[in-house]
Amino acid sequence: MNPDYVIHPLGDSAVILKWEQRINTAIHQEVMKTFHSLRSRSSPYILDLIPAYASLTIVYDAAQLRCSERIPGLQWITAYIRETTKTQEAITFPAPRELRIPVCYDPSLGLDITEMAASRNVAIADIITWHSQTIYTVYLTGFLPGFPYMGEVCAALETPRRQQPRLQVPAGSVGIAGVQTGIYPLASPGGWNIIGQTPLRMFDPANADPCYCRPGDRVQFIPVTLEVFRQIQQEQ
Repeated sequence: MNPDYVIHPLGDSAVILKWEQRINTAIHQEVMKTFHSLRSRSSPYILDLIPAYASLTIVYDAAQLRCSERIPGLQWITAYIRETTKTQEAITFPAPRELRIPVCYDPSLGLDITEMAASRNVAIADIITWHSQTIYTVYLTGFLPGFPYMGEVCAALETPRRQQPRLQVPAGSVGIAGVQTGIYPLASPGGWNIIGQTPLRMFDPANADPCYCRPGDRVQFIPVTLEVFRQIQQEQ
């Protein structure tokens, strides 16, 4: 079987599996199939699995491998990956979670939505419709804990990052950068174009699973009024 990925060393205790490097749901499904295959076949030597758009990083315990298996880590992990992916077609993978995330697109929260509408000579309502009518795939989380990188936005919404990043973007802000959309889980500097805000907590270290979104999730944004936004925010 042709796995359609290439294995590259990443330091002395990790490797990265790379598929064709582009944003594509079919490619990401292959990433997630391999992720779930490796996770289902637990090994004491595998320390972490990190899926991304078109790659999967695998961190392993090179020191323990040298002590226990008497084999170089790269040789072991390469063989382990090849063997695991041979049988992954027979594994039942979990269905993607379907998440509906409320977003208020009021200009008081969507700091760039008025400018984005004006630059396209459309109404703010059009920006809201374009953004909320798509179901997005969560490709990875990163940058900030729990920041979900999602795509792809429709062509009418594609917008480059701001030339001048903001020093502070509020937690929950929903933004667009290129073909991606994402949510700032924490207040942070940032250069994405902010079109709204969710009242949900996207990262809560007190939870067993602190990140609201996970790679592979399917997300649809649900427009809510400012009043509903405040109400949900108070209930959090």
